[in-house]
Amino acid sequence: MTTLNRADFVRLGSMFSGSLVLGVGASGCANQSRTAPPSSAAPGTRAAFRPNAWLIVHPNEKVTVFVAKSEMGQGVATGMPTIVADELDIPFENVLVEFAPAAAAYNDPDFHIQITGGSTSMLSSWMPLRTAGASARAMLVAAAAKQWGVDASTLTTNAGSVIDNKNNRTATYGSLTGAAASMPVPAKPKLKSREQFTLIGKVDKRIDTPLKVNGTAKYGIDVRVPGMKFASILYPPVFGAKVRSFDASKAKQVKGVIAVVQVPSGVAVVATNSWAAFQGKAALTATYDDGAFANASSESLKAQFLKLASSGTGAIAAVERGSKSVQGTRFEAVYFGQPVAHATMEPMNATASVTSDGVEIWAPTQVQTSAQAYAAKIAGVPLSRVKIHTTYLGGGFGRRLYVDFTNDAVAVSKAIKAPVQVIWTREDDIQHDWYKPMAANAVSAVLDGHGNLVAMRHTVVMDSILKGLGFPLPASGMDPVSMDSVMNSPYEIPNYQAYYINPNSGIPPGSLRAPGANWNGFVMETFLDELAHAATKDPLAFRLALLKKNPRATNVLQRVAKNASWGSPAPGTKHGLAFGFWANTPVATVAEVSMNGTTPRVHRAFVVADVGIAVNPTIVRQQLEGATNYGLSMALASKITIENGAVQQHNFYDFLVLRIDQAPEIHVDVLENAPSPTGIGELGVIPIAPAVANAVFAINGKRARTQPFSDAYPA
Repeated sequence: MTTLNRADFVRLGSMFSGSLVLGVGASGCANQSRTAPPSSAAPGTRAAFRPNAWLIVHPNEKVTVFVAKSEMGQGVATGMPTIVADELDIPFENVLVEFAPAAAAYNDPDFHIQITGGSTSMLSSWMPLRTAGASARAMLVAAAAKQWGVDASTLTTNAGSVIDNKNNRTATYGSLTGAAASMPVPAKPKLKSREQFTLIGKVDKRIDTPLKVNGTAKYGIDVRVPGMKFASILYPPVFGAKVRSFDASKAKQVKGVIAVVQVPSGVAVVATNSWAAFQGKAALTATYDDGAFANASSESLKAQFLKLASSGTGAIAAVERGSKSVQGTRFEAVYFGQPVAHATMEPMNATASVTSDGVEIWAPTQVQTSAQAYAAKIAGVPLSRVKIHTTYLGGGFGRRLYVDFTNDAVAVSKAIKAPVQVIWTREDDIQHDWYKPMAANAVSAVLDGHGNLVAMRHTVVMDSILKGLGFPLPASGMDPVSMDSVMNSPYEIPNYQAYYINPNSGIPPGSLRAPGANWNGFVMETFLDELAHAATKDPLAFRLALLKKNPRATNVLQRVAKNASWGSPAPGTKHGLAFGFWANTPVATVAEVSMNGTTPRVHRAFVVADVGIAVNPTIVRQQLEGATNYGLSMALASKITIENGAVQQHNFYDFLVLRIDQAPEIHVDVLENAPSPTGIGELGVIPIAPAVANAVFAINGKRARTQPFSDAYPA
């Protein structure tokens, strides 16, 4: 019987659904092998030209661009090569893409490690990639100038060729690779002006689309290496628990199971195929030392969080501006949000091979540096002997910023002395995540006699997301990620105090799409809406009055109001407005909502964002649309509940996500009013939930101070 893998299934399906040919470049991101260095080139052939870590110019006119960010659907495998290709001045069709290895040369300039997160990929890579492309172009021009005996300043480039207009001659980049390698690297290559871009802002294709259509794109779950085994791990159900003992007798009776081994995270069942590993795990029994979290429940944790928010016990000052004693009409509110799982389409998985020579890992990871460092520690080898192969990611949303799943693969491979793919079930994925944290916020504000917001105090109770990521907290203990949209709020409130409390709840706190902001933005925007109505002011005008010094924010609010015909919703619906700011990008959303019983029904969402420069406008729109639906999913129904220290949800039948019939019609408008690209991957998550909640208030006068809305508007 022939085994049909995922890629085979996709290819087979395409055969029966008609021929579809979509092509950019000649190779897939994960499959393109690196060109041999010039020293190994055959006699009489031109060598490839590699001027820096980011690109290789091949004699056949193709150019390989190394992408240091992980491709999880957000489009970096297209956007980053576009930047290089534009500055290099080559046709987009000549671009080949390869995921960069784990190496210091590819570290993010802000995080100082190789990582993909925070919607910072394009912003942080913008100048390095432009410089890399421009530097290579300058060296190719210099090579042609030397061959022709002319001044380089008299030459131009176009579509992968150096041109000497005066003498009516051209030289392709491929013909210059050998000569260019001997040219000095320019210290400050001349960059194109914005008006000179030929690809940036104009390319609307995606390099990875044909690979995903024809099934050749390699995800972590697709990896196969010689001699590879499969493993599934039984994890203790309670957070922080440890395995005390286990009985593997029934597991070993399952056909295909070849070993059962204990690893630091649990008990691994190793088999010749994944199904046998899953069945063996189901037959495994174990006892645990549950630890201090065993008696925790959602109700007990909620009570703890609300008490901390109200009392302010242990609060750390993040912002203290102006006076704490302001006269006027005071308003107060307390908000509570449940944890949420990432629920990526591709469950966690990683493949590892630990040998005497070192470690190789094939994984859909967002954090290559950390995966490499932990693997070295587990295997007991030098860092230089750990090789990371980054695959495509079947969704990330911040979940793959953690190394638990790569650590598991390394630990199991070390134990069985063979390559192994550790693969999680959906239940594993839901019940052993790093979650959007539980949160409670206490807010108060003062309006003066004219209805102006003159003071606000905001206390956030949320587990430290930064600490969960393994980054050190500031000396004060205040977590800027957990305080996002509160401590850095763009609103001009003269008297403003913000405080942070870390409850250390015991639930693993995770970075989930727009971490911190995905909750705090909801609190800020619904509370501001409440204040606007109390002041009998239009919510749009109320916000604009607080953003007078922020023209980009003002522009997106005014544009979204115009696009949505603010104040004139479709019959049977009401409008709600919200603003957000993330990764140096302002965004505003108007939601057009009706009620289906106690459930909001979002008919249309209007989104406007000022992204600075849209490298690929189609991808920008796709990301804003996808993030809007993701945020709506969290708002409507997604939640994790705890009982006896364990997660109660299992799969998509009880961890609810947005269904297609709940998805609204989304209208996206993109503004470009900054000198470089700003972040867009997580942006749309922030304003959709408060926009919907504010529309519901306009319908029935009920304020949502809880997420998901299934808790805020119970049947």
